[in-house]
Amino acid sequence: MRFIAISDTHGCHRELRLPRGDVLLHAGDCTMRGRKDELADFLAWFGKQPFAHKIFIAGNHDFILEKTSPENIQALLPEGVTYLNDSGISVGGIPVWGSPVTPWYFNWAFNRRRGAEIRKHWDLVPADTRVLLTHGPAHGFLDLTVTEQNVGCQDLLRKILVLQPQVHVCGHIHESYGSIRRSGIHFINASVVNERYSIMNKPVVFDLLPA
Repeated sequence: MRFIAISDTHGCHRELRLPRGDVLLHAGDCTMRGRKDELADFLAWFGKQPFAHKIFIAGNHDFILEKTSPENIQALLPEGVTYLNDSGISVGGIPVWGSPVTPWYFNWAFNRRRGAEIRKHWDLVPADTRVLLTHGPAHGFLDLTVTEQNVGCQDLLRKILVLQPQVHVCGHIHESYGSIRRSGIHFINASVVNERYSIMNKPVVFDLLPA
């Protein structure tokens, strides 16, 4: 089963060229200012993409998704689109879990304090998760900023190392786009824009055998 991973489109989604695949993953920040019209435009585009499964989470820019009730968000979704918020879905027998939370930074959307507050979210991730989709990176893994600081979540890293998902997809830190493998886990930062919010990076492709 072929997965296509993107993140941090920030309203530039229509500039993307997506390769063919079975599952399209978006790791958050589909909007720039978190407005309803931005979300509507993203969903109209996302829903038309020719994938059997289209899954997305929110990011720290996506205030509209934080302010809107789960019921109302569900009513906005086009057919074939799944929104995950500390929740999961099985795709071809492959358990996928998604969470939008990131460590606290200037009171953006879905921010949580490091430590016990953010750990509550990672404690929800099921043990059988094969693809973990979070907006922010794990500490030390594709989380290096232009100021050479590792800003990823330490508690998320601990959870990943315990659960051992096959793939962890994130975004958030645009300048750390890329893909690495460590401890048997494929870590992906799928940010398609650079730090100036211009489309620069290609979608990341990976394959998993269905259950």
